Amino acid sequence: MDTFIEPIGRLINQFTRLPGVGKKTAQRYAYRIIDMSAEEAAAFAQSILDCKKRVRYCTVCGNFSEEDVCEICKNRDKSLICVVKEPKDVIAMEKLREYKGVYHVLHGVISPMDGIGPNDIRIKELLARIDDKVTEVIIATNPDVEGDATALYIARLLKPLGVKVTRLAHGIPIGGEIEYTDEVTLSRAFIERKQM
Repeated sequence: MDTFIEPIGRLINQFTRLPGVGKKTAQRYAYRIIDMSAEEAAAFAQSILDCKKRVRYCTVCGNFSEEDVCEICKNRDKSLICVVKEPKDVIAMEKLREYKGVYHVLHGVISPMDGIGPNDIRIKELLARIDDKVTEVIIATNPDVEGDATALYIARLLKPLGVKVTRLAHGIPIGGEIEYTDEVTLSRAFIERKQM
């Protein structure tokens, strides 16, 4: 049985509250903090406090922001809206440097098994953003049961509004091998094949 003095035990318990951090990883993190200088530890703690104090959600799209309206919503093409599940998905899309429109973060997906319905995520806020300037809504939820159900639900709501609704294509990843590709991915890649 592990026995730690109380401050170390508390720090380990705090780290285990983070997703994907087990007891051993939490112990390594705690030991690293102990080995830091007082200045390094203070800077680490201050960065956590600064995030909690300064980061909020954009009132328009729901992405992380330091202001009421994020820089993307202020400066980008508002005729294209890309719908994602979480703010971290915005970061992934931005790494591509291809997309020039704005985003809409749902903060979840429809998941009846988890008790999450359409009213529990930011679908009403998305509908409120649709006007005659919006030409396309790109749905970029994960290609799983919940993501597909959410995409289908949103598409059904948007189509009567005369907005083009698209979904990210799914298929075999670059560098992937057909023999190791699961059946669902391979089937979807085959169905969504494009003319060359």
